[in-house]
Amino acid sequence: MAAPTAGLHFDHKLLEEITSKGTRIAKITLHVGMGSFKPIRDTSIKDHKMHKEFIEINEKAVYQINKARNEGGRVICVGTTSVRCIEAVCQNNKGELRPFKGYTDIFIYPGFKFSLVDALITNFHLPRSTLLLLVSAFAGNENIKLAYEHAVRKKYRFYSYGDVMFVNRKP
Repeated sequence: MAAPTAGLHFDHKLLEEITSKGTRIAKITLHVGMGSFKPIRDTSIKDHKMHKEFIEINEKAVYQINKARNEGGRVICVGTTSVRCIEAVCQNNKGELRPFKGYTDIFIYPGFKFSLVDALITNFHLPRSTLLLLVSAFAGNENIKLAYEHAVRKKYRFYSYGDVMFVNRKP
């Protein structure tokens, strides 16, 4: 349904530079559906329902991610879809990342307990979106509010083909 827009900021040259410094890249898949873009209209976010989306995390990706974590490295996702993939699988496996091929309708909003992801590279998202709620859950409402105020002041571009931000998970 949509391009992996946070990843559009990474061309081949940048990926080569990143890997030359020791960063490992694990590829995972989430086939984004309309649910990711469906505006939240319910008065309570708990009443909002996500559509099911197909995800796949193969053995190689699981090995790379778990190895990085076990060696004291950080798990940095490019895009909210990557966060949803990893956290959905961890949620289904008591916090453990395992190979998985199937569907998820996970809806991440403030109060969600993250299992594995340490940082996130993502675009600036629109109000009343599930994507903005995920980012707020990840970094904290106040931190995201400050980041968005800064982005508006500096005239950053929002949404799919806009500017990108690096977000650490709140402690």
